[in-house]
Amino acid sequence: MSWSFQTRIFVGIVALTSVVALVYINAFPPPSMFVSRDGVPYFTPPTVNPETGEPLEVDRLVRHFKGEKR
Repeated sequence: MSWSFQTRIFVGIVALTSVVALVYINAFPPPSMFVSRDGVPYFTPPTVNPETGEPLEVDRLVRHFKGEKR
């Protein structure tokens, strides 16, 4: 077998593996694709601070009530 044929086989295997992995992740997404590490869903709209009226991210509120500093 020539090196050109071996390279084509290797590239084909890598491409096929990549496509299969992408299809698998889209067909059976893991739960971590939908929520942050704190359990807040992604794309959650900001909430309003009742005292100042400024928008606050829900992640920031979760970290505050968990006692984490960032």
